[in-house]
Amino acid sequence: MRHARAALSSVILASLLVASNALAAVKTYQVTGPVLEVNDTMIAVQKGKDRWEIARDASTKITGDLKVGSKVTIEYRMSATAIDVKAAPKKSK
Repeated sequence: MRHARAALSSVILASLLVASNALAAVKTYQVTGPVLEVNDTMIAVQKGKDRWEIARDASTKITGDLKVGSKVTIEYRMSATAIDVKAAPKKSK
């Protein structure tokens, strides 16, 4: 029984390590610019001539005084919210 517990513990530990490595493998990106707008669910920054809107929530870590006009660097990840697969076009003969 003792060996079974040790083996089970090893399997659980290995699973946790694999899962944490998979999360760490997701690439992060950055955008820097002045804040144009900020609310509880979104922050908008100016990057060159473009306005970038990035979603945020209560778990978003913020250091400093976040307000319109502040220069910020935002670290973010790209995440799919929906995938719609289309049938491949039929080849003509």
